[in-house]
Amino acid sequence: MRETPRCPTGAAWLLAALACALACALAGCGDDAAPVQRVAGGDPARGKALLMQFQCGACHSIPGVEAARSTAGPPLDTFGRQSYVAGRLPNYPEPLVRWIVDPPGVKPGTLMPNLGVSPEDARHMAAYLYTLR
Repeated sequence: MRETPRCPTGAAWLLAALACALACALAGCGDDAAPVQRVAGGDPARGKALLMQFQCGACHSIPGVEAARSTAGPPLDTFGRQSYVAGRLPNYPEPLVRWIVDPPGVKPGTLMPNLGVSPEDARHMAAYLYTLR
């Protein structure tokens, strides 16, 4: 004689439901951080050197950049996770490059000066900034 499969009841049902809920909750765990934004033509190592050369640390604290510990401007330690540049531009490579090249042209009245950074150098600088998570 063949046994008919039974649906779980009582404690077995509760245990099965809890196991399912735990499995669903754990499925959402892990490293779900967005990947580092890539900048076409940008080299993060060169960008780090340029951030030192242009003395960005005179106003910003920037991890990995020697002597960049100022608090005059916003800290850039989690720049790669920020949604906006200068509080208004979407944090994507092209708007960031434009911002680095000519901050007052992008946001009139900003305290960030135009340092004469070329678009090429700005791409490298942006590439490094996106590594800061």
